[in-house]
Amino acid sequence: MEFIRRNPLFRTPPVVLALAIMLAATSALPARAQDWVKVGTNLGVQHIRLAVADFNPGTTDPQTYSLKGIFDQTLYSDLTNAGVFDMVSKSMSPPVMPSSPKEIQLSQWSAPPANAQMVVFGSFGAAGGQIDVQGFLFDTRNQQSPQVLGKQFTDAANAQDARDIAHRFADEIILRLTGINGIAESKVYYVVGHGMHKEIWVMDYDGQNQHQVTHLGTDSNGPSISPDNSKLAFASFGKYGWQIRVLSMKTHRYLYFHEPGGTALSPAWSPDGKQLAYSLSANGNPDIYVCNANGTNLHRITAFLGPNVSPVWNPKTGSQIAWVSGMTGLPQIYTMDSDGSNVARMTDGGYATSPSWSPNGQFLTFAWNRNYGPGAPGGEDIYLMDIATHRWVQLTHGEGVNDFPSWSPDGRHIVFQRRIGNRTNIWMMLADGSHQQQLTHNGDSRMPDWSWK
Repeated sequence: MEFIRRNPLFRTPPVVLALAIMLAATSALPARAQDWVKVGTNLGVQHIRLAVADFNPGTTDPQTYSLKGIFDQTLYSDLTNAGVFDMVSKSMSPPVMPSSPKEIQLSQWSAPPANAQMVVFGSFGAAGGQIDVQGFLFDTRNQQSPQVLGKQFTDAANAQDARDIAHRFADEIILRLTGINGIAESKVYYVVGHGMHKEIWVMDYDGQNQHQVTHLGTDSNGPSISPDNSKLAFASFGKYGWQIRVLSMKTHRYLYFHEPGGTALSPAWSPDGKQLAYSLSANGNPDIYVCNANGTNLHRITAFLGPNVSPVWNPKTGSQIAWVSGMTGLPQIYTMDSDGSNVARMTDGGYATSPSWSPNGQFLTFAWNRNYGPGAPGGEDIYLMDIATHRWVQLTHGEGVNDFPSWSPDGRHIVFQRRIGNRTNIWMMLADGSHQQQLTHNGDSRMPDWSWK
């Protein structure tokens, strides 16, 4: 996608007046737009008021208290980040740590100032190099049968496993109360400048546990993790220029991928994991191609003048692809069927790049500079568009240069890159643009891709 911005074929297009009028007419005012976004992303549901007690230390092992602190903080943060709970502040919670159903007094939690509808509590202990956690979710309004969830977890006694248990328990709670899988166990793949080169890294959804995945000693970009998390596709610069590489996340070995020659960029997995779409300059002009997971059965699905890059599948149906094309001058977002038919233009001008399709197939999010002119090109802000109506809403508002959005698997969050000055980092926000938080702080992190689950 950096390639697309450097391509001289992108020049100011003719004014498409009819399309501009249509999109302007269907675009709602910001306040109203937020309403339909909240409905479509399940952020508009009535929020349950949820309290989370610090877990009771289950043993006197020296590791218990330090690991319990990590667990307590992670669990509370995961439930807060879900975006669907009215979280009770720790300062408003009763100063108690019930460890079992026999010790919980629901009236303490349902009364002011907590006023909790649900409460999470339990015990956390470390002994013999192992963590043992017992966690409960109780309904404070149901005195007769208050238990909603009870779980037991065991794992190795270290900080990462303490975090992983908190993630698993948080996702269990979110699923039980909302019916939607949580994101606490999901990962974000991204690109980090590594000396003179760029490598692929991965981190937990909340920015923790950052570590390097590739060690190729060259430039790599455009990471795309497969739907089952077993394979990572990306573009890497090698002996023959930019090529697609596929890394097995199970064996950490590179898999065979048929290379036809030419510049290959921006791979994207189909929802069933059996196909890849990517941009290939096999005949001089960058076009969108589709192939099997190993690169075979390659066939072109676009044949438009100007660069065609950044394909992304509709994860709900697998029958549509959104992509960026310069067929009219400056890059715009288009959709088409996966065989290249039924092409539809989505954006009405400016400079639009980096589409990402929501899990429910209803929305596209992308970077859009609607007032593009002289100066450095690129998406200034992140937008969200309803596919059926072309209504759009702006999610970021001039806080740096924002680009490369990617949807979370629950459809309620978006991760993206933000450049402020000469520093670029990964940020996360809810899909309505609220609760923006920075995930990386090294100043050279970009192009995030959120795992499918």
